[in-house]
Amino acid sequence: MAHWYTADPHFGHEAILAHAARPFRSIEHMDATLIERMWSRVGPEDDLWIVGDFAFGPKAKDEGWLLGLFGQLPGARKHLITGNHDLAPTLALPWNSITPIAEVQDTEAERPITLCHYPMITWNHAREGALHFFGHVHANWRGSSNAVNVGVDVWDYAPVSAREAAARARSLPPNRHWQDAEPRAKAR
Repeated sequence: MAHWYTADPHFGHEAILAHAARPFRSIEHMDATLIERMWSRVGPEDDLWIVGDFAFGPKAKDEGWLLGLFGQLPGARKHLITGNHDLAPTLALPWNSITPIAEVQDTEAERPITLCHYPMITWNHAREGALHFFGHVHANWRGSSNAVNVGVDVWDYAPVSAREAAARARSLPPNRHWQDAEPRAKAR
């Protein structure tokens, strides 16, 4: 069993194509590609973590459409970390968990992970090296040495493993505000 992380798929959201400069010819093409890329990585016994903004727009208010979309997701367990576009119909889907923030022990990361849709300056165990995975900002910011954007817009529209996200974290600079929030801590 593995954990996979992704954020901001915005299924069904026509305006996201222009807003996030996504390279798809239609929203149907985007939705199909996102599902296909999830299936290319997430196995039948795995956990899929959607770190906010699962679906948005008129289609996201259609309970039948949402349930059909949800039924196409891979993995044994599906978790939603709520984002600003996750509305009542999305929250009514049969997720294994729904929460605004979660701490995950993922052996691939070799340290705790805190999931929140929004980028945070600090989190539980941050001083001891815990990672933070977020979305919300699309391609505007990849993150820092201890906080990684797991959004589809910066991961070729596919979920990411903790190992991959941790490797990216090591390649990113420390957050310039880290010492403001955690003055005695060193960013990894």
